[in-house]
Amino acid sequence: MKRKVQLFLVIIFGLLIVGCGNNNEKDVIKNLTKKIEESKGYHLVGELEMLNNDDVYKYEVDVSYEYEDKFRVSLKNKINNHEQIILKNEDGVYVLTPSLNKSFKFQSEWPYNNSQSYLLQTLLLDIKNDKEREFAANDNGYVITTNVNYTSNKNLVKQNIYLDKDINIKEVHVLDKDNKVMIKMKFNEIDLKATHSKNLFALKNNMETAVIEEEVEVVSKIQDVIYPMYMPENTKLTNQDRITKENGERIISTFSGDKSFILVQETAVREEEMVTIPVIGEPLILTGTVAAFSDSSITWTRDGIDYYLIAEGMDEEEMVNIAKSISVMPVGK
Repeated sequence: MKRKVQLFLVIIFGLLIVGCGNNNEKDVIKNLTKKIEESKGYHLVGELEMLNNDDVYKYEVDVSYEYEDKFRVSLKNKINNHEQIILKNEDGVYVLTPSLNKSFKFQSEWPYNNSQSYLLQTLLLDIKNDKEREFAANDNGYVITTNVNYTSNKNLVKQNIYLDKDINIKEVHVLDKDNKVMIKMKFNEIDLKATHSKNLFALKNNMETAVIEEEVEVVSKIQDVIYPMYMPENTKLTNQDRITKENGERIISTFSGDKSFILVQETAVREEEMVTIPVIGEPLILTGTVAAFSDSSITWTRDGIDYYLIAEGMDEEEMVNIAKSISVMPVGK
């Protein structure tokens, strides 16, 4: 009888061990994959923080997804409430600046050609692509560490993806080569069974509804000429022209040397009719705004000023470093 009791306890203990071990790495990734891939539509709300030197740039993030491959990503600056939208629908990929009635249309594979800390599909893609990923379980859930693919910032090398015990993604931390967190995405709400109105992913609808909510401050004069804080080696300012235009002014700064480039700053104008500008490139979250990024230029708008950085033959990372150093005023601490 005693031996039967001992055998029974051994069996029960063994079953408990098996039960506790169900959520190993393979099972967690399998369940996460099923959740994301079986979702016909989702909606998530969160907070994005990006570090640039000692400045922290903060955004409210609102993401909607609909099968197949329709995305709407709203990024709202938490200090000035300036909203920009990254939109993907059957017609293409867009970056919208509704307050100026202007959008950029991209020939792009976004979002799958780079890591994106705020999209479930790209996080899952990073997990699947990294065969040497790390996995750990703790009291709060699980942590998956993977390599990342940020083509415009090679200093970003890995990310920690934090999941709760129910295998819901809660936070993503993107780290640099020194193991410092440079991007932090916190998911406050995730609804994997969301349904959306048919107009949510329409370009015209997004421009019209967002314009109603945001008033743009008209700037007629450039008060301060902003210079890059980062300068490529053996490159310096060689010429600067200030030009008066019908609705403000334009400043053209020429930097010459080993890695020459031109920086144009001009007062932004709200278009009377909706304008869409074609770009061969990618949307890029810059410090405090969303930019249009191509092989030879970066274009963005901030505080009523349009910026154009043109550099033939310069590598992507160096162009981004220059652009980041121009936007030196933080939007949040």
